[in-house]
Amino acid sequence: MLGRTYDDQVCSIARTLEVLGERWTLLIVRDALLGLRRFDDFQESLGVARNVLTDRLRRLVEAGVMERVPYQQRPDRYEYQLTAIGRELAVPVIGLMHWGDRHLAGPAGAPRLTRHKDCGGKIHTRLTCAKCGEAVPPAQLSVEPGPGLRTRPARATAR
Repeated sequence: MLGRTYDDQVCSIARTLEVLGERWTLLIVRDALLGLRRFDDFQESLGVARNVLTDRLRRLVEAGVMERVPYQQRPDRYEYQLTAIGRELAVPVIGLMHWGDRHLAGPAGAPRLTRHKDCGGKIHTRLTCAKCGEAVPPAQLSVEPGPGLRTRPARATAR
């Protein structure tokens, strides 16, 4: 079984997996992006065990992706709302959905469609250059070392 942390990895993807990489977590985020907020609604949508859902929601709150907000007193009841950083997950979640639609959809097609609320146009996820505004295909993407990358010390060689 894989460990829960990637302490030896200096990688933003590994750090993201520590927060979002467990089986139900992205589906909880998906449902929150679709407007679900209450525990029972997540549980009904996902069919996940209550103890697993409790754990995943707790972790999302601890990571700052969601916040637990009271909506009723006596008895106290809470709902789970995406924070600003949680709402930013719309881009990768929609990107994953679109990838699945292209490569894994059933014969009936995509289960959900993404549209712009204002004009009804289709939404496309893509890489865009901040300088020239052009769409960047994956073959044109360059990934370079950033300021947070630590280089590993050279291994000593036996003489």
